[in-house]
Amino acid sequence: MSRESRMRENRASGAAGRAFALHAGAWWIWALGLATAASRTTNPLLLALLIGVAGYVVAARRTDAPWARSYGAFLKLGLAVIGIRLAFAVVLGSPIPGTHILVTLPEVPLPDWARGVRIGGRVSAEGLVFAFCDGLKLATLLVCVGAANALASPARLLKSLPGALYEAGVAVVVAMTFAPHLVADVQRLRAARRLRGRPDRGLKALLQVGLPVLEGALERSVALAAAMDARGYGRTAQVPAAVRHTTSALTLGGLLGVCAGTYGLLADTGAGYGLPLLIAGLVLALAGLHLGGRRSVRTRYRPDRWGARAWLVSASGVAVAALMIWAGTSAPQALHPPAVPLTPPALPLWPAASILIGLLPAFVAPAPDAGGAPSPQPTTHREETAK
Repeated sequence: MSRESRMRENRASGAAGRAFALHAGAWWIWALGLATAASRTTNPLLLALLIGVAGYVVAARRTDAPWARSYGAFLKLGLAVIGIRLAFAVVLGSPIPGTHILVTLPEVPLPDWARGVRIGGRVSAEGLVFAFCDGLKLATLLVCVGAANALASPARLLKSLPGALYEAGVAVVVAMTFAPHLVADVQRLRAARRLRGRPDRGLKALLQVGLPVLEGALERSVALAAAMDARGYGRTAQVPAAVRHTTSALTLGGLLGVCAGTYGLLADTGAGYGLPLLIAGLVLALAGLHLGGRRSVRTRYRPDRWGARAWLVSASGVAVAALMIWAGTSAPQALHPPAVPLTPPALPLWPAASILIGLLPAFVAPAPDAGGAPSPQPTTHREETAK
């Protein structure tokens, strides 16, 4: 195979990979749908099922990219959140009255102005169960965000942002990709220390690993700043003042509507007003972003397409969120089992079945190697000589 034909084949396979790859926004919509479902329940069985669904999809469809390795860090962060919540319940007490006393700690006497607050005292099983369910709920939200961060490429997501949000999107993408690169650097340096027969645990090893990690982060920052300056980052076009004021008003009003609507959907009693506010905020925000895009002078190179697979992935997350919101109004006791009396939680069937809809991306999304870059072809000695 000649060099020209190999280059044509690589370009064709790269174009096919871009057309086959899933849109990054679809992964975030799917993950936010699972997070919305997690915010509607404190049932540990349903929360564990949501974590299992997110973990299965990540295991089936994530790539070997640096950002995809951060999912384990989010799992550890979720475990830390549960541990901190349980520690607070033990030390500071719980608002749930309990009759099953596990241990009684020495209580610190507090002044009269701190009435209602205690340090130490009785630790009940009901209070620990309530704290565990509350911490598991927050941990599930973190796991859902980690799943989106592991599945969606930040660079591809940046390409899909409107022109008005390009500068803010670059800042968010840089912030989101810093943590995965940091984790990858720490793992690489610890592996190098193990190969040299040096300890990779302890305070001394942490100090010796931390300096190269910070040095690598500084080098990446300087290289990124030089690349952004060379590509004209931050340059804007001139637009009339009336257009700028209208854009600011529409964008600010739309974002306030989106925040209020999202809060209504995530709250237990705000589903009635949350959806209209969210729709109105999205309309205003999109109008503001359309006008604000006139200031952007950048061009898009081969933008990602929103295909049928992206619709299916995003629709699965929206369906899980909608069904869980409906379950919160029709069967609230199943989604919020009481901690008093102390009884094992029951698994509601049709809310659990609705969560399983979130497994759809594991079957309809492209495989990890489907949208990747083409593998290089081996070069023979004759071709190398011809070059």
